[in-house]
Amino acid sequence: MSSAPSPQPSALAWQPVIGLEIHAQLSTASKLFSGASTAYGAEPNTHASVVDVAMPGTLPVPNHAALDKAIRFGLAVNGQIARHSVFARKNYFYPDLPKGYQISQYELPIVANGRLRVQMDDGRVLDVEIQRAHLEEDAGKSLHDAFHAATAIDLNRSGTPLLEIVSAPVLHSAAEAVAYMRTVHTLVRWLGICDGNMQEGSFRCDANVSVRPAGESKLGTRTEIKNVNSFRFVEKAIDYEIERQIRLIESGGSVVQETRLYDPERSETRSMRTKEDAQDYRYFPDPDLPPLVLEQSWIDEQRATLPELPEAKRARFASAHGLPAYHAATLTLEQPVADFFEETVRAGAEPKAAADWILETVLTVYNEGGTFPVTPDRLAALIGLVKTGTVSKQAAKTVYGELLTTSDAPADIANRLGLVQVSDSGQLGKWVDEVLAAHPGEVARFKGGEAKLIGFLVGQVMKKSQGKADPKGVQPVLLKALAGEQ
Repeated sequence: MSSAPSPQPSALAWQPVIGLEIHAQLSTASKLFSGASTAYGAEPNTHASVVDVAMPGTLPVPNHAALDKAIRFGLAVNGQIARHSVFARKNYFYPDLPKGYQISQYELPIVANGRLRVQMDDGRVLDVEIQRAHLEEDAGKSLHDAFHAATAIDLNRSGTPLLEIVSAPVLHSAAEAVAYMRTVHTLVRWLGICDGNMQEGSFRCDANVSVRPAGESKLGTRTEIKNVNSFRFVEKAIDYEIERQIRLIESGGSVVQETRLYDPERSETRSMRTKEDAQDYRYFPDPDLPPLVLEQSWIDEQRATLPELPEAKRARFASAHGLPAYHAATLTLEQPVADFFEETVRAGAEPKAAADWILETVLTVYNEGGTFPVTPDRLAALIGLVKTGTVSKQAAKTVYGELLTTSDAPADIANRLGLVQVSDSGQLGKWVDEVLAAHPGEVARFKGGEAKLIGFLVGQVMKKSQGKADPKGVQPVLLKALAGEQ
């Protein structure tokens, strides 16, 4: 339960202003400045090299792969890739920061001035400015529950490469913030630069939240909600913080600039520490790392490897294949799903039918195991059986279930299971005659004017045939029989 005080705030008189700092762990095999592994789940302190633990005399060496991934992101958001950028030392003391500083970027980040279009559920499109995206190393982890009355330090994450993606304060609701965060999440996975695993901390964000009187241009005092790694928690944390700030101001108080944590059990934010300003970190260029100079050929090399991006693919699915906006958007949430759709269409499936099958059936299996047990060509063949009326849509679902465990062709499975629809008028006529003989009362009522009973009689024919009758062929035969035609 929320512990925010009453009375209810007059929310319409206030405008929330939100900016997100998203931390995407770059999917490199080794760390940003050392050769230590970035693999998740190892025993504590087994993936911490002498560089990571700041042994005297060690020097950092930038990870080329991490630089590639940062450049790819910058190109994907139409940002400015800095030909000259600088690594800086961000100085602060914390037990899980062995050097006493974090290597980051401050005045000269590798990416600046990008933009990302965000599609909202209500149809609105947001054009979100990305002020900067900079490289930095992660800190270690403090384990407060590993030992009684003591805190343990695990330095496995220390030095892990992060790309911090900083939006401008242009979001005005928790829903907008989450939609933007989801869009970034889709993009970094699409580019192959981050696995997006929020449970393992590979994708998380800090939310900067303030409120100001509606119509005012000056920003209010902001608070920062630190390290939230769930879309649902980000939404709840921002909503709570907006309400807390409005209540505080309307009751005569003032917002203090501070860092806050979100407590999911109590669904509230709580103060962690007074918020530091940039000068408190005493940023200065790291003397152990020369300026990062990127040749244009390096940038062009990464540009050449970019795939078709989600926004462009979504627009193409809608225009070239005539897909509804929801279908196009859902199919482009993950690149493997988009690729599977296109391969299914290339195999001969009608695009709308392929999209329906993927969204209604295939994604259930994919979401459970992360694979596509039924290949695009086999799915296309199954869709073709439905299109030609060989099997019903319901029977095709049964065939699909068999496709998960056998290599047989869809048509062979349908024949083996007796699911092929009967369209022969002679056989349909036999089933119709049996149904009419069994339901004289309904037949009399239909002839008396109750036209809706045709649906009941068609259903009885389908039941009599055990689903084998072609529904499209049943009604004409049934109407002829009812009219006394042979």
